[in-house]
Amino acid sequence: MGKISAGRNVFMYPMPVTLLGTLVDGKPNFMALGWITRVNANPPTIGCGVGRNHYTVRGIEENQTFSINVPSAEMMDITDYCGLISGKSVNKAALFDVYYGELATAPMITECPLSLECQLQTVVENPTNNFYIGEIIATYTEERYLTEGNPDIRKINPLLLTMPDNRYWTVGDYAGDAWSAGKRLRIK
Repeated sequence: MGKISAGRNVFMYPMPVTLLGTLVDGKPNFMALGWITRVNANPPTIGCGVGRNHYTVRGIEENQTFSINVPSAEMMDITDYCGLISGKSVNKAALFDVYYGELATAPMITECPLSLECQLQTVVENPTNNFYIGEIIATYTEERYLTEGNPDIRKINPLLLTMPDNRYWTVGDYAGDAWSAGKRLRIK
């Protein structure tokens, strides 16, 4: 059986579902966002692709800060809602308990198991989206989401997104240890 084309609009599976936080005109705003990735290890940076037509863009560019909040799968409905409406017309921050960290201009969501507070470093302009790269200044969680001092993906229970079918998923079974599982295949 040979390979067939799946089209051009297929993305890497899966993408984490997050809530991107900013202050717009001094008010907290959150939008659902799946287009994020780690960019660098030291300093730790994260990148996110945001359509230039989104209300949130103004807040990132005004304050040079943003947050990435990781909702649990139990927050699917409220997270999806934040992707359906604009902060121009609805105060989405009223849906959450909002807090601030070191930067004081990157609103975060208490209900989310993990939040990353970011200082904007670079903006890459693309035809329809801007790719914002931010240094992670601080991360926030609760003890109940940690195992041996590290965030535990099973305890966080994040939402995942697949495209172009636009479906939400949860994390599956543990498969093995990174930078270890392949050692048995080394050629001597």
